[in-house]
Amino acid sequence: MKKSLVILSLSFLFLLSNCDKNEAEFFVNEDAATFAEIGTIDIGDVGAAEISAYDPATNKLFVVNNGTVNKIDVIDFTDPAKMSVIASISMTPYGGAVNSVAVSNGKLAAAIESVDKQATGKVVVFNTTDYKEVKTITVGALPDMITYSPDGRFILTANEGEPNATYKNDPLGTISIISVNDNYSVSTLDFSSFSSQQASLTAKGFRIFGLNASFAQDIEPEYITVSDDSKTAWVTLQENNAIAKINLETKAITSILPLGFKDYNVDGNAVDISDRDNLVAANKWNIKGMYQPDAISVVENGGIPYLFTANEGDSREYTAFAEIKRVSALKLDATAFPDATFKTDAKAGRLNVTTTLGDTDGDGDFDQLYSLGARSFSVWNGNDGALVFDSKNELDTKVIAAGVYDDARSDDKSVEPEGIATGMVGNKKVAFVGMERVDAVAIYDISNPKAPVFLQLVKCGDAPEGVLFIPAKNSPTQKSLLVVSSENDGVVKVYQPKTL
Repeated sequence: MKKSLVILSLSFLFLLSNCDKNEAEFFVNEDAATFAEIGTIDIGDVGAAEISAYDPATNKLFVVNNGTVNKIDVIDFTDPAKMSVIASISMTPYGGAVNSVAVSNGKLAAAIESVDKQATGKVVVFNTTDYKEVKTITVGALPDMITYSPDGRFILTANEGEPNATYKNDPLGTISIISVNDNYSVSTLDFSSFSSQQASLTAKGFRIFGLNASFAQDIEPEYITVSDDSKTAWVTLQENNAIAKINLETKAITSILPLGFKDYNVDGNAVDISDRDNLVAANKWNIKGMYQPDAISVVENGGIPYLFTANEGDSREYTAFAEIKRVSALKLDATAFPDATFKTDAKAGRLNVTTTLGDTDGDGDFDQLYSLGARSFSVWNGNDGALVFDSKNELDTKVIAAGVYDDARSDDKSVEPEGIATGMVGNKKVAFVGMERVDAVAIYDISNPKAPVFLQLVKCGDAPEGVLFIPAKNSPTQKSLLVVSSENDGVVKVYQPKTL
């Protein structure tokens, strides 16, 4: 009798341990090349669907809505095919627009800029159940992106610190690290300690060029990703063409990784740079691109952190200072650009380039041309910033083949890759690249981070801003989900792959 009881108890414990193991190793055999739309919801017009965050505990989707009023819309996500807005959280008590949201352990964190964009911003934490305020924390100027560390111990914000129109008030670009378990205490870091490295960083493609701006003022943090062990973060410095690395244990910026430039005059990098040539034709050009990434996501493989970036590009355009001009308006060095027709509209004349780079010998003409962004996504070694992979002109090529290329953007940033997310779909590691100017998301198999393979292109709403991946283990459908929020039409779309 006792022996039977012992065997029964051991069997029960074995089942419990296996149950926990299966939960930890939740797996659905899915085909990552078969994402299809399963749900859509329209929550407004321009500015009404920017960034989304999902809470698996309550099956709620929280969506930034800066349409007619500044708020966060709460969507019932129990059935993604039948989404509905069930509540809204007003941002009026907290300041200006809400720029980003993130969720962890039943808490929603929102990054909110001040009405005066150059003043300090706020992070406000709410319960995801009743939307009551938990804490308000002061951070740097213009918090543009917010995220939790995977372990939920930290909330991080990239505080862009943009100048005002006259460039007379240019706050520091900063990163805030909020310790959740220490009553939300905050450390806000700036880049002043790196000013002595300006010359060596600039030689590698780093940019400091704002009007009368100091080194620390000129840096503009954009987007953050955090390692799986929550010990390291990487932050894109978009306008500066670099990535910063942060030690979260010591709360210190440890390095700035300049990204250099892309050469459009080599095989595989051919692009269409004219919106007035009456055709879509890729050619090689004596022109370089500044990577200038927006979104970033880390994927760890073989002990190496690989950083996936969406190389959107961005320029500074203010009343007191505007950096871009069309090639047709520039004086070009005759030796570097001997073709007399180079500046015509059908060739390079319409291309927007920066005027802050290119006069290498200081004689008043341009010896090299630098355009905005890289029309691609890239993979970088997170330890040293080395370029591991670039998609070259493949995004353009796939979009053209699908018949959705916008030739009117050829002279600027083309497809404009902006958002990126990564995650496991079935047995494949996958990247999702949102392209703002063609209203589509490219899906790649990144099982080998050094050689991503194109899988699929899905159409979405107008100007996708937020690209969110929900793993099957957290999904209300128990399948992987892709959620795309589009800021020009206020539409949120949900996609799901087929199972095998």
